[in-house]
Amino acid sequence: MFLIIRFIQNATDIYSMILVAFALLSWFPNAYNTQLGKFLETLCKPILEPLKRLPLQIAGLDFSVWIALILLRMISRYLINLLVVL
Repeated sequence: MFLIIRFIQNATDIYSMILVAFALLSWFPNAYNTQLGKFLETLCKPILEPLKRLPLQIAGLDFSVWIALILLRMISRYLINLLVVL
């Protein structure tokens, strides 16, 4: 049981870092056109695409990555709590 919980925590941490790296690419011109940018985009697009449909852009800032991080942490905590109860 401990290994499954640890796996969920590690997977959440790694994907959180991937989302942050994807967001940081917006600071550099043409960074999304590099191999790293395309790779990160393929990893992040399935999660961020539904969130981009919501009105999360305020004053020119896109908060979809931030909301994705919060949702990812909430789902991770829910799964861990569910496993602890079992």
